[in-house]
This record gives sequence, C-alpha cells and structure tokens, in this order.
Amino acid sequence: MAAPSAERKSCYSESLKEQIHASKVFVVGAGGIGCELLKNLVLVGYKNISLIDLDTIDVSNLNRQFLFRKKHVQKSKAKVARESVLAYGKDVEITAYHDSIFSSDYGVSFFKQFNIVLNALDNRAARTHVNRMCLAARVPLIEAGTAGYFGQVQVIQRGLTECYECQPQPAQKSYPGCTIRNTPSEPVHCIVWAKHLFNQLFGEPDPDQDVSPDTEDPELAGEAGKSALIGEAKADVTGGIERTSTRTWAEETGYNAAKLFNKLFRDDVHYLLSMENLWKKRQPPVPLDFDHQSIQGADSENGSNGDGGISDQRVWSLDECKQVFSDSLADLRQLKEEKTDNTLVWDKDETAAMDFVASAANLRMHIFHIGSKSRFDIKSMAGNIIPAIATTNAIIAAVQVMESLKIVSGRIDRCKATYLVRKPNTQKKLLNPCQLEKPNSKCYVCSEKPEVTLQVNPATMTLQVLRDKVLKRELGMQSPDVELDDGKGTILLTDEEGVTDGNETKFLSEFSISEGSRLKCDDFLQEYNLIVIIDAIEELEGGDTYRLIVDRSKLQAKPEQSNANGSKSESDEDDLMEIVANVSARKRVAEKGSGDDEVNTKKPRLDTGIL
Repeated sequence: MAAPSAERKSCYSESLKEQIHASKVFVVGAGGIGCELLKNLVLVGYKNISLIDLDTIDVSNLNRQFLFRKKHVQKSKAKVARESVLAYGKDVEITAYHDSIFSSDYGVSFFKQFNIVLNALDNRAARTHVNRMCLAARVPLIEAGTAGYFGQVQVIQRGLTECYECQPQPAQKSYPGCTIRNTPSEPVHCIVWAKHLFNQLFGEPDPDQDVSPDTEDPELAGEAGKSALIGEAKADVTGGIERTSTRTWAEETGYNAAKLFNKLFRDDVHYLLSMENLWKKRQPPVPLDFDHQSIQGADSENGSNGDGGISDQRVWSLDECKQVFSDSLADLRQLKEEKTDNTLVWDKDETAAMDFVASAANLRMHIFHIGSKSRFDIKSMAGNIIPAIATTNAIIAAVQVMESLKIVSGRIDRCKATYLVRKPNTQKKLLNPCQLEKPNSKCYVCSEKPEVTLQVNPATMTLQVLRDKVLKRELGMQSPDVELDDGKGTILLTDEEGVTDGNETKFLSEFSISEGSRLKCDDFLQEYNLIVIIDAIEELEGGDTYRLIVDRSKLQAKPEQSNANGSKSESDEDDLMEIVANVSARKRVAEKGSGDDEVNTKKPRLDTGIL
C-alpha cells in the first residue's frame, strides 16, 4: 500500500484560489442557511467576508444553527456567528453587523464594495430589498430559500438574468375579514385575530384589520348587540351607537385586564349572538366572564394544569389563559410606555407579545368551540414558521457556494437555477438544475422603463395611502418620493428619518391627478424609480379601494376578487401548499425533460419558513 502524500492537492487551480482570496463577499442573514454558508465560505478559502443580521439567538434556533450554543441565547446572531466560524480559519477577516439590512447605512455604495452577495433570508420584504440594492450596484446576487424538504438557489445579475421580482411571487393566504371578526372556524382565524388585536392595542392599527364584530349589516345586529357594546361606545344624539377605537378605550381604562377581557370575550360575543342570522347553521359562541366561577381553576377540555411535559408544548387551561392574558397585558403596557413613539411591533420572539397572542387566541378558540393549541403551535402559525430541516439548509448553502465559484472565476454564464425536491425524479436526481431565465422586459423593477398602472379613484386616495399601501407594501419601496411627471414638482417628499412635507393627508385629486396622470416615484435608498400611471375609476368591483396592475397588457382583464368579502388581505401567513404545488410542477417538468440540465421553466419562490 502506497504511503499517503505529504502534501494535499488542491481541488482547484492556483489562479482560482487567488481569485477566491481576493473576493469580498456579503452574507445577508445568519440563520440556518447563513451558518452553513459562513462555514462553507471559510473552508473554501474566502478571506474577506461581511455578515449582517438583526436577530438575536433563540433557544429554538439551536437544533439546526450549529454555530450557536445555549450560552449564546439572546446574543447577536451575526456577532456570535463571526466568533464561532473563525475557528475554521484564523486568517479570515469577518465583519459582523448586528443591524437591519433596511438601514440607510447599507445603501448602494455599501453594496458596490462586494464581488458577490449571498442571501440567507426568511422573508420576502428583505429579499426584495436586497434584490434591488444588488441591481442598482450591479453586483451578482445568489438568492436562496428553503421550506421543509424543498429548496432553491438562483443567481441574479442585472441585464443577464431575471431578477427576484421578474416573476410573480406565490400568493399569500388570505382570510376574509368577516370570518376573522365574526365566525372563526379554525385555529389560524383566532391567531390572526389575536395578532390584529395586538396591533390595535399596542402597534400601528390598520382600519382594514379591525377585530371588532362587524356592524356594517344593520339587519344582523339587534338590541342585545347594542347594549353589549357599551364598554367601547357611547350613544350619539340620534340614539344610535358612536363607536370609539379599541385602543382609545383600552388606554382610557389603563389597559385594565378585567375590563378588556370582558369587552373582548363577553360583550363583543354577546353582540355577535344578537346577529341571529349568523347562527342558523353554526354553533353559537359562548361568552366568557373574567370573574365567572367556572373559569377559576377549571381546565379546558383540551388543557391540563399538570406539571409534566415542556410548558410551551402543553395546552393551557382557561384559568391559565386568563392569567397569561393579564400578565402579558401588564408587561406590554410597560414596554409601550418605554417607547418614544408609544408603539410596539409584534415579534414572535418577544415573550410578552407571544404570550398575549397565544392566550387571546386560545380564549377565542374556546368561545367558538375550536380545539385549543399549545403556545408552541400558535407560535409556529403566528410566526409563519415552516419546520426547518438542517440537511436542506446544508445542501442549499453548498450549492450557493458552488455557484459563487463560477462567478469569481468569470463564468457567470454557466450558473444555473437549482431546485431541491423531496423525491428524486426519473433520473434519480434530488437536485434539478435549469437555465437561468432572461430578464422579463415587463418587470417593474429591472426593466429599462419600469411602469405599473394604479386603478383608483383619485378623490378618495390620499398620498399617505399611496405611499404606505401602494409604494411601500405592494411595491416594496422604503423611502419613496412622488412627483408629477409633467415637471410641476414634487408632491410627496420623505427624508431619511421618515419625515414628510405635510402633504400626506391630501387626496390625489387635489394635485389635479386624474385619468392618465403619470407619477414619478423614486426611492433614494434603493436607487429605484418607476412610473405609476393612474387609471381613474370611480368605484372598483368587489369593494377594493385600489387595484395595482403590473402588466399593462392585462389592463382590461377582470381581476378575480381577492377574498370572500372583496377586500385585500393584510395577513402575512404565506400559503405553503401553493409553494409546494409549484415546486412539484417544476419537478414534473424536470422529469419529462429526462433529467436534462437545460430545463427552462417558470420558477416558484420559496419565501416561507424559518431558516
């Protein structure tokens, strides 16, 4: 047997090794994929790496994010990942940023210093933002995502490939507002309701997400309902009911747990019971009372007060739900008072916020005869968590690094879009590579002249709604300015701190915006701009306040109604089943292609899951 060689032979050439050493890479995200990426990049030989992540380490991360240990819980993911991965290569320079990628500190000039950007994100908003920053900086982006056993890797380069937004994103799961407010039938309905309630009490409430029973149908409500609402209403001069906001009423009561509990779980339910037509074919809800003896010390039919098992995975009794509701309400009130803007942002990893949603959702489930859920299950649904698989993350991160080697060696034209599927195709391939798509000439982000059409009544939409709902939420802008495309000047200006010029409360019609008007919308942070063409319509079908049309060739098409009550969904719960179906369709095409690497298909996006 021959003696082993004293010198290990490199698997790539000296010239490629030099290119790797000289490259600067930027990793966005230090979760499941991010940990694998960092380790791989260092072992391959990259010497200059920057990393950013805003999150801190949670106990639930430890089963797959191997750079973290129990002692690291509550510490910065980015900083701990840097310290841990240095064990794999002492001569590596790693810069860690515990910060938001949306910060103006990481503008286009920041991105231009890198040779490659690698995404390891778990949400669509951040992916969209990084996509635009890389397009503006003309830096190659290696996008990736996982959802359970499925995964994908895509290389994006301006002018050469399609960008992240060239193809439609998977539809998000929508829940009709009337179902959430009046007739929940599934645990997720109660969880969405509880999250909306959190925003109404402590965050930035959206009128479209009101948790109060629907009062729009006068035929449904009776006298019992009117008297049930006294806790949050006062009689007007006509003898009717003048509703006040839930938040205003809660603040006036000092967030009193008993009063808030009875308003939400007793009085509002009595109001629903007065809508007799709702319960002709449904089991009517059962109100709860904060001081009712049946709650004190009683277990729910699915709950247990026992000490066995992990607390997060045990279903709480009604008494426990009431206690957690009271305690979390007090904690959130204190956190709110400590905030300069007096508002909180819901975070599944914030104990008080998660406890509030879990307890409120379970109380509502009990009222509507829906089986209760553990805090763990509710966190999974409320946080939009798809079970993560460490092996999937490892495979996807490895593919990302392999694609990075093609880029640094000047062979970006040989990069592929790669899909990982749960079951191998006819050629026994779990990894299915295919050609990268060319840019979509109608993409409203990377095309030469990006345009969208906005169907709206200019007399009813304010500049604030245009900015917040259309430009920011629908189109992914961060700090948009708006000006008329006829040289008449800027009508909405936002500085780096979010301060506007005072025009946001004015209606579009006040600036002579009408049919055919063209609005130039610029985002200085993303160096992104597009034209919004106004299609003036007095009233849209289905009750929508506006409709955004990305492809003008489809302007005359009749869009489908968004959901059962005709309103747009504000829910952030993505529909995993649709994603899986899309991936399965992609796999079937690959099978028909007999394993050919050059399969060319429209690709799904894996935006969900916790990495």
